[in-house]
Amino acid sequence: MRELLDDLKNIRLAIFDLDGVVYRGNTIIPNADKVINELKDLSIKVVYNSNNSTATRKTYVERLENLNIQSEVTDFYTSASITSTEITKIKEKANIYVIGEIGLRQELKSLGHNIETNPTDYKNIDFVIVGLDRDFKYDKLAIAQRCILEGNAQFYATNTDSTLPVARGFKPGAGVMVNALITCTGRVPIRIFGKPEPFGIELILNDANIPPEQVCIFGDRLNTDILAGNRAGIISVAVLTGVTTRDMIANIKEKVIKSKDFDNNLIPDLVIEKLADIFKN
Repeated sequence: MRELLDDLKNIRLAIFDLDGVVYRGNTIIPNADKVINELKDLSIKVVYNSNNSTATRKTYVERLENLNIQSEVTDFYTSASITSTEITKIKEKANIYVIGEIGLRQELKSLGHNIETNPTDYKNIDFVIVGLDRDFKYDKLAIAQRCILEGNAQFYATNTDSTLPVARGFKPGAGVMVNALITCTGRVPIRIFGKPEPFGIELILNDANIPPEQVCIFGDRLNTDILAGNRAGIISVAVLTGVTTRDMIANIKEKVIKSKDFDNNLIPDLVIEKLADIFKN
């Protein structure tokens, strides 16, 4: 059994981003399944924290199973599930207008919220929640705008990722939809629940009852995964199989050195080319 790098030798919980770390589109990143299975063999708990709100957690279980990775629904903390949990703390059984897909809608419904698809009374909408929507249309944006400007709806977002890694390159992310609503309302989201906010990681730490110093996150984005991990006080590991490059990390470090105002939480604790590099041999 291989040994982990010294920086990771004390971890008991590994948090994985999905897009760009475990897979791109429907294609597994080489050896990601083997690394995850090896961590489990070392009695390290593995969970997943994704900003992608489009799919249900059951769909994620099935997707990973097809990639030779076994998991349970409770292993997944998506921006949709985190948003649903946090929104319920604000108001139970709310009326919500969603720009988003089945993952976000089902998570909200599962906690008793009512999803309005074509509201007639905009003042009856409590929240407008925006996530990635690959069927984004002008009419959806217009309804969301009226719920906020003509009604009393509060504006929340699952995440603001500008891009989504796919098998070949990138596609637009949820940030495109969020910015569209910002532009036509003059409002910004009251809260963004996905990374880089630490809500998801804090939920994971609470559920697992493991201290931050024994937890790491593997992510491919500095401004989401790494920033969220550092804000939560866990070990942050940048994996160069998605968005981030070594040049990007070097540029961030240079900016931190030059400006006291630049956020050094964007700098990962550890940088690896691929997941397999977490082992000594």
